[in-house]
Amino acid sequence: MLIKNIHDWEIPESQATPEHVFLNRRKFMAGLGAGALSIGAGAMGINPLFAAESKDPTMDLYPAKRNMAYKLDRPVTEEELNLTFNNFFEFGSSKRISEEAQKLKTRPWEVKIDGEVEKEITIGIDDLIRKVGIEERLYRHRCVEAWSMTVPWSGFAFSKLVELAKPKSSAKFIRMETFVDPDVASAQKPSVFPWSSQSKWPYVEGVTIEEARNDLAFLVTGAYGKPVAKQMGAPLRLALPWKFGFKSIKSIVRFTFTDKRPISFWEELQPREYGFWANVNPKVPHPRWSQATERVLGTGNRVPTLLYNGYGDQVAGLYKDMKLRPEVLFR
Repeated sequence: MLIKNIHDWEIPESQATPEHVFLNRRKFMAGLGAGALSIGAGAMGINPLFAAESKDPTMDLYPAKRNMAYKLDRPVTEEELNLTFNNFFEFGSSKRISEEAQKLKTRPWEVKIDGEVEKEITIGIDDLIRKVGIEERLYRHRCVEAWSMTVPWSGFAFSKLVELAKPKSSAKFIRMETFVDPDVASAQKPSVFPWSSQSKWPYVEGVTIEEARNDLAFLVTGAYGKPVAKQMGAPLRLALPWKFGFKSIKSIVRFTFTDKRPISFWEELQPREYGFWANVNPKVPHPRWSQATERVLGTGNRVPTLLYNGYGDQVAGLYKDMKLRPEVLFR
């Protein structure tokens, strides 16, 4: 007898958004993006935030083929909401930074790979994308602020970048950082935020080598069937669906392989509230609010939060031998 194991984050196929509906909408939107750019988005009345950059050298790779191993337990969040509800602190502290983020220049864009590796590498983003190839995955995204959304990301497994880097045996962690350009990212200017004197740009995040090699760890280059929008972290961001969203660093320019655990941006700023591990656990509250439930954006629903955001069967083994108190491991 064949027994099928159902993941915590899966529901019966009958309750999910039919694939042909989503694919047809995606093709329609992709067509609008290409067509509108040729005759002018304004003339068509299309929100310019929907249009992928016409000069993106990797446009021909989208929409990428979907990897059907990654499914959702709820419909995909509408693209317009995802494009206009963003945390990107380089451009401001509100969720409405989408227009401000259009100042970001994503070409030319180079990615540096250094530290405990056989040979340091600096590679252009377009060369990197074509070298490793891309696919599409449907992921849940859970913010530490207790809201969630679902996204059709395009990109490649983090493990491919690890393989490209050829790390030494001494490399235990990967430190990542984003761009620094106060002329473009106004919030990087001194004294923009009350806490700016305490923080140090660039935005820094880190993971263990084992986390980066996990099948779920994903480096994002696109979303909704086209290159990822600037306000969502173009041209290269991270997606770690079992961790709170602040771990998914945006607009990455550097990966440093190291034997020392990195101190992340928010950990340095407020270690009591935003730790290095940041795994989703509904039983460990944020110091100022509960993490037991989440508001699903675009639906009006509040639902129970799942351990590891529902991805426990894929990632729980990463932490089984760690001698950390639960509140440390999940903060």
